[in-house]
Amino acid sequence: MKRWDLRFKRIATIMEPSENKTSSWVESRLRQYLNQIEKDLNCEDDLAFVDNLMRYSKGFWKGLFTFYDFPLLPRTNNDLELFFRRTKARHRRITGSRTWNRYIIRHGENIVFVENVKDEQDGLQKIRNATYSGYKEEVSKWNHRIHEHTKQRRFKQDPDSYLFNIERKWNQHN
Repeated sequence: MKRWDLRFKRIATIMEPSENKTSSWVESRLRQYLNQIEKDLNCEDDLAFVDNLMRYSKGFWKGLFTFYDFPLLPRTNNDLELFFRRTKARHRRITGSRTWNRYIIRHGENIVFVENVKDEQDGLQKIRNATYSGYKEEVSKWNHRIHEHTKQRRFKQDPDSYLFNIERKWNQHN
């Protein structure tokens, strides 16, 4: 058991965040160390541990190293949940609304851009770096995404008016 504990501590050391580490370096180093573990722990008592470690590592491998190159990304699920909690609390404080379902539906993945800004100058710099074509592409995606939600909201607010407008458009085209 002690030799397994040492392996976990070494893996934790390899994966410990640092400004000097890149995703490719950590991925390469962890792969080397896991291969070394497979070679070193080859007695019968270790096989279940090694098999479990390899399967577990393989299952999480994709996406495991991304945050090294993008330090603003949450490193763990707990960090991600804290991000959502802070964002939700900020939305509640600004709007006074306890629910943020419409906010999520309307703005979706764009919420992270608000949280990704360190201060006003950083925000202005990010806006200056955006290209007009990139902006138009994102607007198009955003409009496409919320189109169905907009129709659903209009129907819920006034079904008769919504259906009347659909029939009117249908009659204009036929």
